[in-house]
Amino acid sequence: MFLLGTLVNTVSILLGTTIGSLFSSIPERLKTTVMQGVGLFVVALGLSMALSGISDTLYIVFAVVIGSILGAWWNIEDGLQRFGKYVESKIGKTNGQMAEAFVFASLVYCVGSMAVVGAIQSGMNGQNTILYTKSVLDGFSAIVFTSTMGIGVGLAAIPVFLYEGLIALLAYLFGSALHSEILITDMTSVGGILIMAIGINVLEIKKLQVGNMLPAMLVVVVLRWLGLHGSGIWHAIAH
Repeated sequence: MFLLGTLVNTVSILLGTTIGSLFSSIPERLKTTVMQGVGLFVVALGLSMALSGISDTLYIVFAVVIGSILGAWWNIEDGLQRFGKYVESKIGKTNGQMAEAFVFASLVYCVGSMAVVGAIQSGMNGQNTILYTKSVLDGFSAIVFTSTMGIGVGLAAIPVFLYEGLIALLAYLFGSALHSEILITDMTSVGGILIMAIGINVLEIKKLQVGNMLPAMLVVVVLRWLGLHGSGIWHAIAH
């Protein structure tokens, strides 16, 4: 079953969130220290992803700039905040961290080669080894994130299911055409930059509107695809 890995990953996040919610009453001083440690880790993770994956800085810069313009135009950040407040109102939570935890966890769990390559592997040949490994990591990290940021982390299970599920479905239908190492590398680089921005928010260095930067993940794919195939398409049109 090509969606089995995605389902296991989704359930692992929900399970980790459930367990983490049992530790939500930890002392504020300890929670602050843990959050600072998490923030430093996230910045380091994002920097590592951004630097290790950059193959052409021009694509990355244009993707982040264009994606941020589109995100600001569509006002994604405010939409995510409204969504978080809506969920908070329904479950009786009012600490205002729901949207932040949701965006934070969604980026951490969706961005990176394990999510993309694992979903492609699952769709192409039904092998879920990568996604099973990712599920274990995500489940344990959800415990830590939820204990400090709240149950908004569990909402990330929704984009994880949709994101990995869609990639797995496309891989199942179209096979190796999706397995482009350079596209995965570019997505990892842009995702690393966004994760760094999340880390800066967690450390409260500066409030960055990461939600408005999310379209950069799609923009870099479009730009790279045009860079790889644009000349051939133009040549075909001209002749």
